[in-house]
Amino acid sequence: MSLASHLAELQRKHGDIERQIDEAMTSPSFDDLELIKLKRRKLALKDQIEKLRVPTTH
Repeated sequence: MSLASHLAELQRKHGDIERQIDEAMTSPSFDDLELIKLKRRKLALKDQIEKLRVPTTH
């Protein structure tokens, strides 16, 4: 998998989780712990995306 396709896949997953979070926040029956897990997954994906976008300098 190329870097560009990997980055695109991470961005797609990030968007999917963002939509799930939006839906969860409008649903009064949604579990708060599940919402926290979704937010953590979204943040982890964002971190991975940023690491791939910014070249590291040593």
